[in-house]
Amino acid sequence: MYRPILIAALAALAAAPIFAQSNAEQVYKNITALKGTPADQLIPAMQFISASLGVECSACHVQGNPAADDKPMKKTARSMIEMTLALNKDHFGGRLQVSCNTCHNGHEHPNAIPPVLESDAPMKKEAPAARPSGPQPTADDVLQKYLAAVGGADALKKTTTRIEKGVILAGGMESPIELYLKAPNKRISISKMGNSDSMTAFDGTKGWMGSTGRPAREMSEAESAAAGLDAQFALALSLKELYPQLRRGRPDTVNGVECEVLQGTAPGKPLVRLYFDKQSGLLVRMQRYADTPVGRTPTQIDYADYRDSDGAKIPYRWTLSRPNGRFTIQIKEVQNNAPVDDAKFSKP
Repeated sequence: MYRPILIAALAALAAAPIFAQSNAEQVYKNITALKGTPADQLIPAMQFISASLGVECSACHVQGNPAADDKPMKKTARSMIEMTLALNKDHFGGRLQVSCNTCHNGHEHPNAIPPVLESDAPMKKEAPAARPSGPQPTADDVLQKYLAAVGGADALKKTTTRIEKGVILAGGMESPIELYLKAPNKRISISKMGNSDSMTAFDGTKGWMGSTGRPAREMSEAESAAAGLDAQFALALSLKELYPQLRRGRPDTVNGVECEVLQGTAPGKPLVRLYFDKQSGLLVRMQRYADTPVGRTPTQIDYADYRDSDGAKIPYRWTLSRPNGRFTIQIKEVQNNAPVDDAKFSKP
């Protein structure tokens, strides 16, 4: 879904050099319920609310004048924000346990009435997942199997740069994309549509975004942390360093594939949940979470089409899904150890 008001706000964000150091009310007009919120968290909060209620920005905001209070739903939304913040403060020690999505679950109006029985048959309850019996692999076991599955440490270290070319599929449209990667954690993707380029990059320290005809902007702290994770050139080698406290979760299934699950938290890093194919050991899904003032927003990346690339296995296809959209990248050409200047990743 493309939300015109949100896109306009993001464009304004790019032109605000003091954005990251400001509160929302210093950058945007008529902020009440979220007063005191860091400015770079306001748009993610709006995205969270939009996805939780299954509505467009125009449900609350006047097109072209988002600060206006003309729409009753905007006033209701403010009351609901204050209500959930108070519930979390008074009953959950300030932790974000209750959110818009708790009641709305993707619907504009929450359903407060339980459904009636529509059959004489007994209600079916999902049986709890059976606990695995016998010795179970530790987090280190899962990581070692992953490292072996992608070719081992020596194979991964032989490659220090990679250029990938392919297509990005989004909204029924296909566009060319190029990715430049450099060990240990530099990455830029350049998607092309007509005469315009859109760039997303991590320079080894921080992330930035830009497009043809617009000034590039630095990512927010949360965006940059996520981009830094995506930029890991050899994730199998760096996971333990990034998340020293990785722990094993309950096994799960992804697209019919039984998976071992690891969960990780670390200061300054997004909370992650990693799904590894029990048979092959390969990473098939990563879920990461970004906190907003009103709730936690998920991003899911599904990896597929693993192929050998000079002794190391890399995914040639991945699908990134968020509550407000998704896209798939399919790689068609890979060139390893080609010269890639560090200036390639620097913000213009």
